[in-house]
Amino acid sequence: MITKFDSSYVGSVDLEDAGYLGKPINDRWYSNEELADVMHKTVAYAKQMDRLGYDTFWMAEHHFQPEGTECIPNLLMMATHLCGVTKNLKIGCGFNIVPMWHPLRLAEDYAMADILTGGRVIFGIGRGYHTREVETFGSPLIDQDANRELFEEGVDVIFRSFNEERFSHKGKYFTLPPEVPYRGYTLKELTLVPRPLRLPVECWQPIQSGSQRAFDFMAKYGISGVIGGGSAEGGAVDRHMAEFRAAYQRRGIELKPGERLALGYQFCIAESREAAIAKAGKFYEENMKMFGELRLVRAITDQQIAAMRDPSLVPSTKLPRIEDAVKAGGFLAGTPADIIEALKTVEERYPGLERVICTMPLGTHLADTLEQLDRFAKEVIPAFRPARAAAAD
Repeated sequence: MITKFDSSYVGSVDLEDAGYLGKPINDRWYSNEELADVMHKTVAYAKQMDRLGYDTFWMAEHHFQPEGTECIPNLLMMATHLCGVTKNLKIGCGFNIVPMWHPLRLAEDYAMADILTGGRVIFGIGRGYHTREVETFGSPLIDQDANRELFEEGVDVIFRSFNEERFSHKGKYFTLPPEVPYRGYTLKELTLVPRPLRLPVECWQPIQSGSQRAFDFMAKYGISGVIGGGSAEGGAVDRHMAEFRAAYQRRGIELKPGERLALGYQFCIAESREAAIAKAGKFYEENMKMFGELRLVRAITDQQIAAMRDPSLVPSTKLPRIEDAVKAGGFLAGTPADIIEALKTVEERYPGLERVICTMPLGTHLADTLEQLDRFAKEVIPAFRPARAAAAD
């Protein structure tokens, strides 16, 4: 039963000249003042969600993007600030990119956020997908095997530091602590100071390729999963849910379909499905331009990527359209009744599902974002939790 309605924001500026025929991403370059305004846009987004009674606001960690697409470099710092300007909204880290952090610095920062916000910050971890980001910080991404190894070892260190008063670790990438002299003895163990007050730490991770190794890793640490973006289309959801459940079952834990998972959707509410498609279409295309090239959307070809870079190739190239996403179920477009019907169908199909993350496509202007959040809260959510929605008014 869906009880938690969230939204997410990757930190984009209000994009102009959007769409396949608009300005290529590599040609965009925003001033520092425009990029810095994303921080204030984030605050406005969170305050609107808090006022309307949403559960969690998810943000993404990204770096070095003067193109204005993803501009929030420190989720825990931003989350702590947002908890100070909102009352009830939880803030989700979607996601802290573990290979770009020393795991103990990330663990310490999360512990401080947990304590200072009274448990309103939700931990989240990912491996990263931008070479410009991960490789710049001195970590592997092109070498996917090394990236996964570093991620898995880092996560192990983080959870041990959360859960054990004293710990030590010797692995391929980290020896913690180093065996050095300290105050007359040789250092053998460490204690994270402070540790989170709320244990076990709730943790979420994105599901993309959905390998058995990834699912077994999530089950080992009790990690919940987010299925969204391109993974929400093309029949992948059922497979991911089944394999996620199977991984937990191998550890003796029985889950209902959808339990410990969240489904992510883009959405647009209008007076008809056609009007919603027209309103959101160019921003959906901008989303494809951004994430398709990074292979976060399934079945994108090299020819399509070339056309996404060069508007002159668009008329002669078959590209993903918002109509396709609506038909596949990854994009919710139409009247409030249309969106309620779609989510009710999802609720019936996955009886363990409690959380959905509904957001606008990349680059949607702030005024439109706030209006869409308002309509969704007042015209869609009451069909699922009328008491709470009525209180939000």
